[in-house]
Amino acid sequence: MEINIKLKSFSFSKLRGRGVWRYREAIPGKYDKIVTLNEGGTPLIKSRERGEVYYKFEGANPTGSFKDRGMTVAISSAVNTDHKVVVAASTGNTAASAAAYAARAGLKIFLLLPKGKVALGKLAQSVLYGATIIEVNGSFDVAMSSVMKIYKELGIVYPLNSFNPWRLEGQKTIAYEIVEDMGVPDAVIVPVGNAGNIYAIWKGFKELMEAGVIERVPRMIGVQAEGASPIANAIIKGLDKPEFVENPETIATAIRIGKPVNWMKAMKAIKESKGYAITVSDNEIMEAQKELARKEGIGAEPASASSLAGYDKLLREGFLDKGDKVALILTGHALKDPDAMLRQDKRMISLNPEEIERVILGEVSASR
Repeated sequence: MEINIKLKSFSFSKLRGRGVWRYREAIPGKYDKIVTLNEGGTPLIKSRERGEVYYKFEGANPTGSFKDRGMTVAISSAVNTDHKVVVAASTGNTAASAAAYAARAGLKIFLLLPKGKVALGKLAQSVLYGATIIEVNGSFDVAMSSVMKIYKELGIVYPLNSFNPWRLEGQKTIAYEIVEDMGVPDAVIVPVGNAGNIYAIWKGFKELMEAGVIERVPRMIGVQAEGASPIANAIIKGLDKPEFVENPETIATAIRIGKPVNWMKAMKAIKESKGYAITVSDNEIMEAQKELARKEGIGAEPASASSLAGYDKLLREGFLDKGDKVALILTGHALKDPDAMLRQDKRMISLNPEEIERVILGEVSASR
């Protein structure tokens, strides 16, 4: 399902407040009650080393990922339609976000998570917020199939995955914020898992263009890990439909999805924007995560870093130029996946107290 609206006399200058609900007139539906944690309004950080590259850091959202943008709208929709029970399948970020917003709304939530496949930080968040967690023996795609079956057979359960179009209505506000902060970039690079976010962001740009606020839509570029890349491979091969991956594997757990439910929407966004899709290796992802942290001071989880890894590869392959104005979507905070951070090379020294001064002075002298 897609939701299409026509913005009437839309103007940024007339808006008030900040975050997702700043754009309330662009979000369809009637909301007598809004469930919010003041999500959105995330920083757009200019690269200190890469010219016209800007990082949209979605890790600054309340639960540490872009999922909060869609969840505020989806949970508000559930509340305003008198639902009491919500359900979601997740690789982790959706679970953490859904659990937090369900708690805020006073709703009962069931989370279906692939057993042993969810990063520790995200699992811990879901536990903290009091969700009922069902560990599924199988991949995320198995969990998602269960959610869709439950939703269809038990109409009283409200689904929070991104096949719910209200999720995407919240996520499109990323595009609105980018335009307010930097105008229209030449390209927007998005990590792709279940594939709703790249479509949502494109939809936001498209609505602004149709309203006459901007004159063009940027090229939408999707990045997937090599071990979970059905959409990217389809785009690269010129196929009309992805060849799904039965057992996806990548260190970037947030995009470890082999059968993305929004693949049609994602491919539409990429093709209509004259964009592209690319795959990156786990090693490239981890190197990009390290660079973001140690050269830019930005702590992003591996899936987020895939956008920088993709940008570098696109430069090497000549699809982008260094002078292009590019927004990279960093979808989640580094603290989501502490195990991944600890895999990075590190300098840890064990010293007796009397040795500390000598070692530090030696290091300082060597660096001069």
